[in-house]
Amino acid sequence: MPTARKPAALRAHDHERCIEDALAAASELCRTQGARLTPMRRRVLEILWQSHKPLGAYAVLDILAAEGRRPMPPTVYRALDFLLAHGLAHRIPSLNAFIGCSAPGAHRDGQYLICRNCGTVAELTDTGLATELGRTAHGHGFAIESVLTEAVGLCPACAGTGVDAA
Repeated sequence: MPTARKPAALRAHDHERCIEDALAAASELCRTQGARLTPMRRRVLEILWQSHKPLGAYAVLDILAAEGRRPMPPTVYRALDFLLAHGLAHRIPSLNAFIGCSAPGAHRDGQYLICRNCGTVAELTDTGLATELGRTAHGHGFAIESVLTEAVGLCPACAGTGVDAA
């Protein structure tokens, strides 16, 4: 069985390049879908990618306000709705927060590793997990429409320090 590559949030990487790649992928996806990535939508996506930690809508609003912009909450919610609808971001219900999608437009279901200490979230795109869950559900006569899997624990950095926020 091949070893899965660690998600960017769990390994050392060029974070500036990570953000640039995410924005370029978003621009290309919107171009091919005929969707408009407005400056506000792009900035909200960029804010979501500034860290690998999920942000609530009001945290995004606070960042925009600190930059001198004063959008109303509906403006941020509309931008987030657009990003969700086009597969550029995901909503993590247990955190009531949003994170940029690591594979824009490629999938709607999510698998997330959430560090309970530092708040880092890593998105997985393991089709094997989804396939096995689908097979098991089918065996029970259940037709899955969407899947959201959240695993809470410690990221490598927090596990290595012995720090425990609990």
